[in-house]
Amino acid sequence: MKRRAVDPVAEAAAAAALLPHLPKTEILARYRAAKGNEIASGKLASERSSAALAANTFGLFINRPADLPALPNWEGSWQPATSVLPEVELRFPWRGGLHPWLDAVIATGTHLIGVESKRYEPFDRRVADGKPPFSDAYWRDVWGNAMGPFEWLRDGLAKKPLLFAHLDAVQLVKHAFGLRTQAKARGKAPVLAYVYAEPKAWPLPAGRAISSEARAQHAEEVRWFARMAAGAEVLFVSFTYSELLAAFSGSLVADVREHSALVRGAFDC
Repeated sequence: MKRRAVDPVAEAAAAAALLPHLPKTEILARYRAAKGNEIASGKLASERSSAALAANTFGLFINRPADLPALPNWEGSWQPATSVLPEVELRFPWRGGLHPWLDAVIATGTHLIGVESKRYEPFDRRVADGKPPFSDAYWRDVWGNAMGPFEWLRDGLAKKPLLFAHLDAVQLVKHAFGLRTQAKARGKAPVLAYVYAEPKAWPLPAGRAISSEARAQHAEEVRWFARMAAGAEVLFVSFTYSELLAAFSGSLVADVREHSALVRGAFDC
């Protein structure tokens, strides 16, 4: 694979987007190795992107995964995390083509949890580009006999990719299939966790308000998706960044509580 040239300006901007107390070297190494090109493209440093919010929130736990508190809305007992990594590829059971990248992947003794993070993205206007949302490969008989709800969603979204006005349901279905593949290989139960911010306004210079109706509609679409995905091998859970940071605030570890306050102070979430 051809190695990307390092852009010192983009690297500096990405480093500046991370809070000072975080392990910046380890976090930036993850994004530098990823295929999304978040550093060179400026995405990691962009106020409109969820990448910086996810990196700042979960990056603390790269070297200390066991300190990650239980995720909100978690059912059953929480096993301490053994690994928390940002920007992870979850490959399908074939070699070619594109494979999904998750904003973070958490491993516990029992579960593999893929985290998809959103900030302003649900409030961008979604426009059909005319391309099929799924390639033919998604209809291969490789998903086992317990992914019916996601296969049903795949079939429906293939006909109406913009069925959801705010929620990128196509992306979530793809993530679920990749997560199922990798969890099966590791002998763990797969969980797809959707965490989202609820910003009240776009970042400057635009700064215009994001209506409470739009935020409520997005949240309702998340609930619709959860009902549609219920019963699948991949468990779908969702929560807001406010709920996640509240869980961090309840940690017995003092600097995890401080981390929660610092992330809240830096981001409109």
